[in-house]
Amino acid sequence: MPRRAAPPRSETPRAAIVTGAGSDAGIGFAAARRLAAAGMHVLVTATTDRVLARAAELRAAGAEAVGVVADLTRTEDVERVIGAAIEAFGRIDVLVNNAGMTSVSDPDEPGAIDVLTLGAWHASLERNLTTAFLMTQAAITPMRAAGYGRVVNVASLSGPVQAYSGDVGYHAAKAGMLGLTRSVALDVVRAGITVNAVAPGWIATASSSDRERAMGRATPIGRPGTPDEVAHVIAFLASEGASYLTGQLITVDGANSINEERAVDPSP
Repeated sequence: MPRRAAPPRSETPRAAIVTGAGSDAGIGFAAARRLAAAGMHVLVTATTDRVLARAAELRAAGAEAVGVVADLTRTEDVERVIGAAIEAFGRIDVLVNNAGMTSVSDPDEPGAIDVLTLGAWHASLERNLTTAFLMTQAAITPMRAAGYGRVVNVASLSGPVQAYSGDVGYHAAKAGMLGLTRSVALDVVRAGITVNAVAPGWIATASSSDRERAMGRATPIGRPGTPDEVAHVIAFLASEGASYLTGQLITVDGANSINEERAVDPSP
């Protein structure tokens, strides 16, 4: 069988961008910490200046880190984030598209099909899907030039795998993240770039409601997941070792998506 060359190994630290990393208890910042622990330089971005505090925490822990406040639904802000990463690190090797779902500066407005306004529909798609499209499109250029890249999209169990009632826009956007992942993976596969997605289930974050935490306790594993558990999967997909894995969706849900015995307690 023909053999392809192994992915190029870096002599200098890899550089990563993690979006939606403003919360100190969220998936984005957990991923940024994990990538920094793996030796990467990290740019974190979010819509409010609390992301500057997250960057300071990373630097205090010994990482090379930069924080940028940006609205990633705006192309000019996307270009500014990409430029800041190139200026600070000289490269972009990893992109983690985590922005979406909850925004402190622009809260989500969930709605069922008969009440969701067109404005709320567009806002949900822009926050949860367009941000990933714009950031991926911008980051692919330097990745192609380097012949290496890792894109990890944070989708959700909701939309690509399952659904709950009352939030049409979010489910549609997160399902779109899977389509984006697969399509882009094929577009860039020969350029040394992989594109994958993770689908977190019920994860306990600062924005989790009491109902969401209860749903986590109702999973087969008996508890919500943690941001760091999702971050471990992101870090693997962002690593050099994940070179033959692309276009895939990995669920991180405590077996919730495979459980058929929902009306009874299956424990012995």
